[in-house]
Amino acid sequence: MVELTEDETFRNDDWYAEEFVERHFTRCRFFDVDLTEAVTRGAVFTECVFGNVRFNASRHTDSAFLRCEFKRCVFFDAEFTGCKLVGSSFAECDLRPLRVAGGDWSFVALPGADLRGVTFSGVRMREADLTGANCADAAFTGVDLSAAQLHAVRLTGCDLRGSDLSALDPTAVEVGGAVIDPEQALVIARSFGFEIR
Repeated sequence: MVELTEDETFRNDDWYAEEFVERHFTRCRFFDVDLTEAVTRGAVFTECVFGNVRFNASRHTDSAFLRCEFKRCVFFDAEFTGCKLVGSSFAECDLRPLRVAGGDWSFVALPGADLRGVTFSGVRMREADLTGANCADAAFTGVDLSAAQLHAVRLTGCDLRGSDLSALDPTAVEVGGAVIDPEQALVIARSFGFEIR
């Protein structure tokens, strides 16, 4: 049976290595909570606020964080597998090193985020806001970035192979040393008006 918690505030709780299986939290607030090495499976957080929460080395599988706000949280060595973070926002968070495999991060707000060296693989990130984010030496492979906001994003040394780059304006980003595949090169060339023969 699903355990549902609504409109509660949690402060200074120590949930080190706790497991949250099919738990549902709605409009809850978490402040200074320790979720280091915590595990979520099938958990759902809807319209929750996380402030100064430590997600260090936590593992999240098939869980959802929908329209949540993360402020000054730490995600050192955190992993998200098959998770939905649709409409969530991150502000002043430490996101390195973060690993994301699969799932839906569409409409996620990560403006100005430090994403150096993070890994996103097979993730849907439609209309995500990455304005001014530093993605140097990161990996965005097989990622759907259609209609994403990519102005002033730094992609130096970034592995972008297999990703949808239709929203990318190479003149408005830093791309030195970024890796793309031949098909992506054709898309970018056409966006500049070149005819491929």
